[in-house]
Amino acid sequence: MPDATPKTVLPPEKAARLMKLATYASVSVALVLIVSKFAAWLMTDAISLLSTLIDSLLDVGASVLNLIAVRHALEPADKEHRFGHGKAEALSGLAQAAFITGSAVFLLLQAGERLYHPRQIENTDVGFGVMMLAIVLTLGLVAFQRHVVRQTGSVAISADSAHYQMDVLVNVSVIISLLLVSRFGLSLADPLFAIAIAIYIIWGAWRIGQTALHMLMDRELDDAQRRRVMEIARINPGVKGVHDLRTRSSGNQVFIQMHLEMDGDITLMDAHVIADDVEIRIMKAFPNAEVIIHEDPEGIEQGRAVFH
Repeated sequence: MPDATPKTVLPPEKAARLMKLATYASVSVALVLIVSKFAAWLMTDAISLLSTLIDSLLDVGASVLNLIAVRHALEPADKEHRFGHGKAEALSGLAQAAFITGSAVFLLLQAGERLYHPRQIENTDVGFGVMMLAIVLTLGLVAFQRHVVRQTGSVAISADSAHYQMDVLVNVSVIISLLLVSRFGLSLADPLFAIAIAIYIIWGAWRIGQTALHMLMDRELDDAQRRRVMEIARINPGVKGVHDLRTRSSGNQVFIQMHLEMDGDITLMDAHVIADDVEIRIMKAFPNAEVIIHEDPEGIEQGRAVFH
């Protein structure tokens, strides 16, 4: 799954435009694949094709949910939501994990039934053609989504990209399954591949849900980004120390709080100028960040337990 830790390098307006475009592309691709896979399933009666059709049906539901969540998450902060609406993305991620898990369970049941009652698969050439189309469209979508995630750090787009990446592997496995059935007569390959796909989908749903839960629980940014914040803060020669750094993310927004230690003899105005300089530097590195800085006289934290 793409790393959903915010890495925003674009202005908020451009990031919002990219995120919306990614949701529209996702819904469009899913709709095209549903129509083509449904036709192929009717012509072949392959359970592995049914598995990928179910996955695409869930993709549409998840992508539409994504579209709604992203639009809501991008709404500016208001009187009732002073920290914005970014958590809507994490809720969307959890819902997608539930959708994906449900589809995997249904697929396991269908594959189990086919193991006990094998059927002949027909028109495998149609299945091959549809799967190749699905792979090409999905690879193009995933490449675009990964670009958007790198630019915006969107959890919702990251989750959407994760299950479309799984779709690529699912589609490849379906081609292998159809090949084994049509060329070598291995009829059990169809349900066995479907079971393997279902297990892989459940694993992917767990990763998506875990990432969304981290955001809802206000997990800290990763160690590399925290170190980057500390390094930026120490660039100003007036900063004698940094402590009590706290970070979290909400959608593509980042919230950073810290205490800066300064010479206790400088004026309040000088301390304010130093804090403003640090804040501006951090916001250049994290354009969607909200930074809160508390100014302390140097050494005030000695003897107290703090989180660094």
